[in-house]
Amino acid sequence: VQLQASGGGLVQAGGSLKLSCAASGRLFSNYAMGWFRQAPGKEREFVAAISWIGGRTVHASSLKGRFTISRDSAKNTVYLQMNSLKPEDTAVYYCAAGGYGTKVTDFGSWGQGTLVTVSS
Repeated sequence: VQLQASGGGLVQAGGSLKLSCAASGRLFSNYAMGWFRQAPGKEREFVAAISWIGGRTVHASSLKGRFTISRDSAKNTVYLQMNSLKPEDTAVYYCAAGGYGTKVTDFGSWGQGTLVTVSS
């Protein structure tokens, strides 16, 4: 599976961004896709995941209510809608494909990352 993330950029605090991740290659029905982020000097952390079949979602509790993951199966694309952005949301955001979970090790395929910068 190849993943191409896009949609990052510079936004003011309180603003919104929508990230996209297009998947190509063979997607198995039991796949899930997820978003992680990594800020400078910090470990990669889970943001959200969605199962490919059924659309079951899980979000990091600290982000729930501001971030929402969704998918368009016909386009093999997953989205991350980010609202009420804060400077601490600044990070490189990675999309991933693999099993349904919240750990980095649950996902075997990773995109190249897209940078989100939130200014105060």
